[in-house]
Amino acid sequence: MTDPTTGTAHATFPAALAATGDMPRYDLIIFDCDGVLIDSELLSCNALIDLLRQHGIDVDLDLVFDRFLGRSPQAIVEYCTSYERPLPDDFQRKLTMAVRATFATHLKPVPGAAKVMHGLKTRYCVASSSDLERMEYALRRTGLSSLVQGHLFSAEMVRRSKPAPDLFLHAAAAMGATPGRTLVVEDSVSGVRAGKAAGMTVWGFVGGSHYATRDGRALLLAAGADRVFDQMTDFHAHEAGLSDHDA
Repeated sequence: MTDPTTGTAHATFPAALAATGDMPRYDLIIFDCDGVLIDSELLSCNALIDLLRQHGIDVDLDLVFDRFLGRSPQAIVEYCTSYERPLPDDFQRKLTMAVRATFATHLKPVPGAAKVMHGLKTRYCVASSSDLERMEYALRRTGLSSLVQGHLFSAEMVRRSKPAPDLFLHAAAAMGATPGRTLVVEDSVSGVRAGKAAGMTVWGFVGGSHYATRDGRALLLAAGADRVFDQMTDFHAHEAGLSDHDA
């Protein structure tokens, strides 16, 4: 489009997006799974609360968000042990069953996530604190499994889980990317801290239902996120510097 008063050509909004659609600043994009690609965090947290209460451990949603969001199941074990309420050996199996049951009836993809992945030219993968079996089930359930092409990385693969950088560093190395040219998309404080500790750019995503009543933007910015956005439709607009949601 040409400005009739100056004769200067300006790119239209779609053209600007097209110019940055291949995400040239990055060689790899790492998506978290829960809360970024699938709207699962609230479902998982409520299943955990119910199961802990069955074992006489009274927790609420705020505590579960603050302590366990984005963390591996080991964080739950360590928390309960620290309060001298060790969990039974079959706790993880029961939690897996409870989460799968709620996923079977309520799990949905994050709106726009599939479209973002379809449109990317840059390589991408998924790295999550969830185990591989749960990730694979959830991605199949939401119709996203064909888009990840087997590039799934779990905290099971590394010694230390988030907020340590190990998982993201492992994923980047496996995908042949350097940390400085890797973008992480995360919804949790521990995930943001892990990405920053890995030397990566981190965008916080707060579009999941678990942030409906919480100020996720403030939490993720305080954790070190480089940007925060709340709709997947803004993903490419962020890269173009054209999003009104840019923090």
